[in-house]
Amino acid sequence: QVPLQESGPVLVKPSQTLSLTCTVSGVSITTNYYYWNWIRQPPGKGLEWIGYIADSGSTYYSPSLKSRTSISRDTSKKQFTLQLSSVTPEDTAVYYCARADYSDSYYLVAFGSWGQGTQVTVSS
Repeated sequence: QVPLQESGPVLVKPSQTLSLTCTVSGVSITTNYYYWNWIRQPPGKGLEWIGYIADSGSTYYSPSLKSRTSISRDTSKKQFTLQLSSVTPEDTAVYYCARADYSDSYYLVAFGSWGQGTQVTVSS
């Protein structure tokens, strides 16, 4: 099984809401010290962190995307979901879900697992 797997539409129209789901295998998404992230990479650019949902269920978003972003989870399905509203062509990117591993002092240790990424294109 792939530890993390993204799924969702590959084409979204401008002004609509992009919705992606990450399905986690092999571990509970409520496991202590695991934070579940969304990260994207626009064409020709570097990685951009979008936000996370923590082991507790709390969320934190990039300030630049906060007004348009929502991350939620379904613990029974071991899934977490990204919703990005009012998309524009600038939101075209490969979207990744990733697990961030924290120490018991809540220092980031590493991104311990990544999905393969899914290309999302925003176009009419």
